[in-house]
Amino acid sequence: MLDKKKMERINELARKAKTCELSAAEKTEQHALRQEYLTRFREMFRSHLDNIEIVDEAAPAGGGRKN
Repeated sequence: MLDKKKMERINELARKAKTCELSAAEKTEQHALRQEYLTRFREMFRSHLDNIEIVDEAAPAGGGRKN
C-alpha cells in the first residue's frame, strides 16, 4: 500500500474537497495520488488472488494434492 504520508494527503484533500473547491493543482495532485493508490491496490489484490488455491470438495481422501 501507499506510505502513511500519501494516505494522509489523500484523506486531507478529500476532506477539503467536501468543504470547499480544490485548486487546479490540488485536483491534479489528488488524481495522481488516487491513481497510485488504485494501482497499488490492484497489484496487491491480484497477488492475493494468484495465491488462492481452490480445493475441490469432491476430491478423494488424502487431500487430492499432487506432490
